[in-house]
Amino acid sequence: MRRNLVLGSPRELGTVGLVAGLCGAYAATLVMTSSVLMTVSEESGGSVGLLLGIVAGVFILIALYVGAIVIVGAVDTVVSGRLRHIALLRLLGSRGRDLRSSVMRGTATVGAGGAFAGLLVGTGLVHVVRAVLVARGTLPDAAYAWFSGQLLMAFTAITASATVAGWFGSRGVLRVSPAAALTGTAAHTPAPRRASVVRALIAGTGIVGGLLVLALGAVLGESSPGAGFLLAFVGAAGSGTGFLVGARFVIPWVVATLSRTLGTDPSSLVARRNALLDPLRTTRSTMGLVIGVALVTTFASGMSALQASVASWEVDPSQRAEAEQVLAVTATILICIIVISSVIAAVGFVSTMSLSVIQRHREIGLLRSLGFTRRQVRTMITKESVALSASAVLFGIVLGLVYGSAGAQALIGAPTEGFVWGMPFAVLLVIAAAGVVLVLVASQGPARRAVAVAPVEALRIDT
Repeated sequence: MRRNLVLGSPRELGTVGLVAGLCGAYAATLVMTSSVLMTVSEESGGSVGLLLGIVAGVFILIALYVGAIVIVGAVDTVVSGRLRHIALLRLLGSRGRDLRSSVMRGTATVGAGGAFAGLLVGTGLVHVVRAVLVARGTLPDAAYAWFSGQLLMAFTAITASATVAGWFGSRGVLRVSPAAALTGTAAHTPAPRRASVVRALIAGTGIVGGLLVLALGAVLGESSPGAGFLLAFVGAAGSGTGFLVGARFVIPWVVATLSRTLGTDPSSLVARRNALLDPLRTTRSTMGLVIGVALVTTFASGMSALQASVASWEVDPSQRAEAEQVLAVTATILICIIVISSVIAAVGFVSTMSLSVIQRHREIGLLRSLGFTRRQVRTMITKESVALSASAVLFGIVLGLVYGSAGAQALIGAPTEGFVWGMPFAVLLVIAAAGVVLVLVASQGPARRAVAVAPVEALRIDT
């Protein structure tokens, strides 16, 4: 792939290709697994495969949604780091729309390549596992399909998602003026005040209204579980959309609150400033991770609340044991399926953090020239990563606990006394441990590259 004038080298779009590849592998695994089970089901006269096919479609859409948000953040980060270069292209006569089309073509090409590779890997993995299970006698020896038409649909959907995400992520291209090429600035032009007010009103309405509808659904579940659960779903979707629209107002506030605990030494003060300097960068760095954590926590919290509710029912012990076993198996399967969305979000966070640090080589070189040691630079980047990732994880956990518990209450509130909070401590511990690993991965690599550059050389790098 030749160098893109707006996005630079293909390496800068590595996140797009990796996320598209993960989505492709995930989609192929679900599609081909449902195809295998459908073949087995047809021979036994059941409908398990068809049901899994429907469920697979839902979870593929969830992964695409998270992947699209991550790609938007990745493209936005790349563009924000090359605004001076883009302004220079504008100064030489390039039109903003043409440059934005170049971004879309780049993301579409890289996304298509990643999706194709991911689909091949996922399909191959399923066929290898299927062959092993047939050889062991776990699966019957039948005429299994080697390919499914749904894979073409998945490839088209992933490529389209990457293209649309490139369009959204390249909004900054149209706001770059040619005169900015002479200023050396790499910051986004602030959105018009009127647009910010409208966005805040829409976000506030969605958040408040959605949470009220969610609470109403939980109350309605006491008398009509079906209608209550549907209303709770609408409320969760509405409030989630509100949080997404108003993320640039909510996420920086959460990061600012938690960043006060970093300390007062020079490294901590600079880390806090970097974490809050650009609210848009803060938002796009963490939003995908918030959604991934919220999804996992929602399913885990909901299933935990259901298990606690079933345990309080006055039923036969054998029936209770059977229900608890079904819920436990269901919870494990759902969390395993949805966890790929969190993996995609984590990859996006690490890549965005890396790009952000690389684009600040001049700033790091200046800090080194002013006396910052290698250790202080590493500490600064690590603490910035802690502030962003901890904010995303905590915010996602809070949302997930509210959505999961309210959804469970709306579903089986009638036979359960009181409101049951789903507190999946094992899952929360895993999320916390994953957050620690994420901080280490997201900070150490960029920090190592940053401190390896001599101060004088870093000051000469043109971002």
